[in-house]
Amino acid sequence: MKKSSLVVTLPALVLSGLLLSGCGMFRSHKAWETARQESPLEIPPGLDTPPASDALVIPPPGANNPTSAGATADVGSIGGTIADGFVLPDSLDNAYRRVGEALADVGQVTARDEGAHSYTVNVAAAPARKRGFFSRLFHRSGKGDAATAGKASRQVQVSVTASGDSASEVRAQGQAAAVAKVVDALKAKLGV
Repeated sequence: MKKSSLVVTLPALVLSGLLLSGCGMFRSHKAWETARQESPLEIPPGLDTPPASDALVIPPPGANNPTSAGATADVGSIGGTIADGFVLPDSLDNAYRRVGEALADVGQVTARDEGAHSYTVNVAAAPARKRGFFSRLFHRSGKGDAATAGKASRQVQVSVTASGDSASEVRAQGQAAAVAKVVDALKAKLGV
């Protein structure tokens, strides 16, 4: 190699090495020493967090009163019990009679109390989820089978109370799936 090409090549390699390294030797590694503490953020006076002392309080049964558009689920203090209902635009006695006729198609009416305007209905529970191929293949016991789970019946208490001058409140209480089935069937049959 010639001497002139070595003289040109060596400075070019050093210069390209400095460029590729990002000129790190010219940067200060002590930037943290020049940093200063900033004041912490302050919460404006009206934006404090609300008190959380009553955040996990379970409302008492019956605290959920239905509106004219219907009612949302009211989970009581008893585990697995739910109440739901709707408002029927009819007089109390006529609504009680119409609900009784509609309940005959929904399930087996086991008790009725005309003084309290309430019914007790046994409703077939929703069938369990169908098991997959592998769970049917490896679990052959009859316990927990979808066919036997569909035969279980749940008891639902349906009550009718006056709601204003020309409306009645229909409420169902019991196991969540059975209540949903009764309320949906009553709404469909009564045209609500």
